Amino acid sequence: MEPKSFTGLLVPAITPFKPDLSPDGDAFVDVCTWLLANGADGLAVFGTTSEANSLGLSERMALLERLVGAGVPADRLMPGVGLPSLMDTITLTRHALSLGCGGVLALPPFYYKPVSVDGLHAWYSAVIDGVGSSKLGLWLYHIPQNTGVGIPHDLIERLIRDYPRTVLGIKDSSGDWANTEAMLRRFPGFSIFPSSEGALVKSHALGGAGCITASGNLNPRGIRDLIDALGTPKADALQDKVAALRTIVSGYPLIPAVKALLAAEMGDARLATLRPPLEALPQADLAALRQRMADAGWTLPGV
Repeated sequence: MEPKSFTGLLVPAITPFKPDLSPDGDAFVDVCTWLLANGADGLAVFGTTSEANSLGLSERMALLERLVGAGVPADRLMPGVGLPSLMDTITLTRHALSLGCGGVLALPPFYYKPVSVDGLHAWYSAVIDGVGSSKLGLWLYHIPQNTGVGIPHDLIERLIRDYPRTVLGIKDSSGDWANTEAMLRRFPGFSIFPSSEGALVKSHALGGAGCITASGNLNPRGIRDLIDALGTPKADALQDKVAALRTIVSGYPLIPAVKALLAAEMGDARLATLRPPLEALPQADLAALRQRMADAGWTLPGV
């Protein structure tokens, strides 16, 4: 079986927590089901917006099992698996494959730094060889402002050369368009996902695969409409609208803002809780944010 090829809108779905800070599996299923019903092509669960690195291994695995058991199509899931521990990364990856997930999204090992391209290549190679499955589709995750360890282009080149059927793409969350553009030009056919829908028109023109975006939690239908319109005269206006909404949300701490907005607009307090060290958006900020989003024409689909 060949690994799945992901395209379009993937959303790093939020992880709801109960008041005691344990994961809320029921609310997680509800959010993920809603996202897939309202424009998402897939879900990059346990990404940054999902507070993945505030979750333990057993929590991630239990939540993933809960999703698949609830009928969420496993082949539409690209769970985050990358951790500083090689063996924990292998464990999460094997577990995702055992459930039939379409692929995994792997941060680099992010504790020791600086590290060389040789060291990173050895680590990713050890993950791939340790999993030992032809079904594995692995997407790299570049977010150096959080990890302090980037994904150099020379590393991508070597991994594509050595694992062409396994290392299939990258999420570029650097926010640096020059980096995204350089990858798109250097690696044609490699599935490159910017992390902002604000870059969709220009990335699509260079062969971009879509986007994996935090604000997909809030605007899945608007981003879906833009993706469907790419290459047509409608695209520029739709691009402007989704980019404006993204800019508004990005003016606040992103994860607290996304969770607070969803909880408020859905009338579902389960969605608002964050795990420390993240803190809730102040109520005055939430009120201002809701007004700004409404003024920009934002509504939640299916609510």
